[in-house]
Amino acid sequence: MNIIIAENSGFCNGVKLSVKKAYESLKNNKDAYSLGPIVHNPQQVKELEDLGLSVISEKEVSDIKDSTIVTRAHGVKEEVKKDIVNNNNILIDATCPVLLNIYKTIQNYEKKGYKVIIVGDCNHPEIIAMASFANNSIIINDEKQAKNIMNASKLFVVSQTTNRFEHFNNIAKIIEENNKDVVVKNTICNATKDRQKSCKDLSKRVDCMIVVGGFNSSNTNKLYQIANTYCKNVFRIETVKDLPLQKLSKFYTIGIIAGASTPDKIIEEVVSRMDNLTNEEFMNSIEDSMKKIYPRDIVKGSVINVKDDEIFVDIQYRADGIVKLDEMTDEQKEDPKAHFNVGDEVDVYVIKLDDGEGNVSLSTRRVEGMKNWQKLLEEFDNNETIEAKITGYNKGGLTCQVHGINGFIPASHIATYYVKNFKKFVGETWQLQILSVDERKRRLVLSRKDVIEEKLEEQWDKLEEGQDITGKVARLTDFGAFVEIGDLDGLLHVSDISWNRISKPSDVLNVGDEIEVKILKLNKEKNRISLGLKQLQERPFEKYCNEHEIGETVKGKVVNLLNFGAFVELAEGVEGLIHVSEISWLHVEKPSDELNIGDEVEVKILSIDKEEQRIGLSIKALKPEPKRPERKPRKKVNRPKRTVEKKQDDSFGDEDLHNNLGLFIEQQLEANKNEEE
Repeated sequence: MNIIIAENSGFCNGVKLSVKKAYESLKNNKDAYSLGPIVHNPQQVKELEDLGLSVISEKEVSDIKDSTIVTRAHGVKEEVKKDIVNNNNILIDATCPVLLNIYKTIQNYEKKGYKVIIVGDCNHPEIIAMASFANNSIIINDEKQAKNIMNASKLFVVSQTTNRFEHFNNIAKIIEENNKDVVVKNTICNATKDRQKSCKDLSKRVDCMIVVGGFNSSNTNKLYQIANTYCKNVFRIETVKDLPLQKLSKFYTIGIIAGASTPDKIIEEVVSRMDNLTNEEFMNSIEDSMKKIYPRDIVKGSVINVKDDEIFVDIQYRADGIVKLDEMTDEQKEDPKAHFNVGDEVDVYVIKLDDGEGNVSLSTRRVEGMKNWQKLLEEFDNNETIEAKITGYNKGGLTCQVHGINGFIPASHIATYYVKNFKKFVGETWQLQILSVDERKRRLVLSRKDVIEEKLEEQWDKLEEGQDITGKVARLTDFGAFVEIGDLDGLLHVSDISWNRISKPSDVLNVGDEIEVKILKLNKEKNRISLGLKQLQERPFEKYCNEHEIGETVKGKVVNLLNFGAFVELAEGVEGLIHVSEISWLHVEKPSDELNIGDEVEVKILSIDKEEQRIGLSIKALKPEPKRPERKPRKKVNRPKRTVEKKQDDSFGDEDLHNNLGLFIEQQLEANKNEEE
C-alpha cells in the first residue's frame, strides 16, 4: 500500500494564527470566550473548550462583561466588535488577515461609488461578516442568480475565500457580460487555491482519496467535491476513527488531503494509523473492523453521501449500503438532503447483501416500522392506552394508524352504543386499547369501547343533577337529540330544547353542534341522562315582562278568537288577551265581528300577572271615548188641577174608579198631543 500526502494540506497560516491567539488568550485568563467556533473543526474547538475557552453566539455578547473574547477566524460584524469593547471586554481579534484585507478593499470601492457583489454562501459566518463592511451589498451563489443582475454599472465582485476558482470565475463572467464597468477581484485565499490544486493533481494519480476535515467545514467540502470529480473512490472522514479500513484494503495507492481547518495532529494520526500497519496487521484490523451482517438485521452506519433520491451509508462491511427513496420514511422522502448529512449516524435495516450492483440494500423506513412493532408489543404487555388516528372505514369497522402501523377497530368496539355511520369518525384522534398484536401477520386490533367503559365510572361520579355541562350533538331523532358528554350519552327531549314550539329537533340543532345543557335527571343504573337546553334560557314571558310595563303601547298579531275575547301574540311564545269589552267603546257582540286572525293590532298593556302568566290588553284604551248625543228638553205641560171629592167613608165605588181612570187617560193623551205639537 502506497500512501501519498497532498503537498498542501492542513492548517493554513490564517487558521494557525487564529488558533495561536486562542491559546494565548487562556494564559492569563482562567475564563475566556470564543465568539463562534475558532475554526470549523470540532476536535480543535473541543480541545480549546476543555482548556476554558467557552463558545458563545452573537446574541450572548451583550451579556458578557469584563472578560476576554476572541473572535473566530471567519470574522465577525464590525458592530459586534464595538459592543464587545463597550462592555469593558478585552477583544482579541483572531480574524484571518486575508479577510481583514478584503474588508478594507470593499470599503475603498464603495467610496468610489461601486456596488459590492459577494459570491458565496449567505449563511456562512465569513460572508455574514464580510457583508457587514458594505453599506448595500448583494450576495449570490450560483449562475442563475448572477443572470438576474443586468444593465447595472460600477459593480465590484469579490469571492468567499474558500470558493472553487471555476465556480467563482463562471459567475464573474456572467456579471461582466450583462453589466458595465465591472471590477472582479479574486479574493479566494491562496491557501485554499493551493489545496484545491493539490487535491486535483493528487486525485488524478491515486486509486483512492481520503479527505480529512470537519463535516461542517466549507473548504473541506470543496476538496471533497474536487476529489470526486477526478477520482472514483473518495472517503470523507473527520478523525482516524472514521477510516474505512476494510474498503481501503483493495487499493494500492491512497492519497490523503486535509482541509485548511484540520489540525496537524489529526492528519498525523490518520497517516500513522495506515503507515505503521504491516500487511498481516492490516488484514487483522480489517477482519476485526468488518461486521457480520445478515438480511433483516438492524445495524448502525455512517452517512457518506447524500443525493436527491438515495443516500450511501458506511456499515463497516465490505460494500457500502444504499437507501433508495422508496425505502425512506414519508418525511425523509420529501427532502433527503434536509434529513441526512454526511457523517450522521443512522440505524438501517438490511434488506439484502447485494442489490445487483455490489451495494447492500438498506432501509430506514423498515427500521422505524420494526421499532414501532416492538413498541406496540411493549404497550400491549403493559396494558397501556395508545393514541391513534382514524384513517378509513369498511363494513366491519374502522381503520386507523398507530406509530405508522395500520390497525383495525371492529364495529362492536367503536362505542358503548350501536353505531351506524362510520364515516363521521374519519380524521379523528382516539385513545385506544390494544386487543391483539401479531407482528408476523402484520395484524393489530384495537378497541375504543374498552377505554370508554373504564372512564364511565369516573365520569358518573363527576356528574350531578342541576349541573351545567358542555356536550356535542351526536345524533337527532324526532323525539329529541342525543348529546355526547365525554364518553356518555344524554337525551335532550324535544320539549326541553326551547321555550318556543318546535316541530322537530333538527329545526334548531345540527349533528356536531357543541351546546351547553343542564342535567335534569341522572339514572346510573339504567345509564340514562336527561338534559335540558331551554332551562339555561330566560323564559319568554319573564323576558317580555322585564322589558315592558303596564300602560305601554305595543304591537301584536291576533292568533285566536273566542266569545269572551281575542288572544294576541306579542312576541314568540308570549300572548295577551283583549277582553271583548276592551275591543271598542261601542258594544261588541263577539270579537270576530271586529277582528280577524292574523290582524296586526296596536294595544295598550292594562295588566301583568307574572304568577298566572297573564297579560291584559286593550284596543279601545288607545282611542278617545266618543261623546254621547245631547237629549232635547221636554216642554212643560200645564195640566188642569183636579179635585176629587172624598166621600165620607174615604173609599171609591166601581163607578167612581171607572170615571177617574177614564179621566186620567184623557188627560195623558192630551199631554202627549201637546208635546208633539
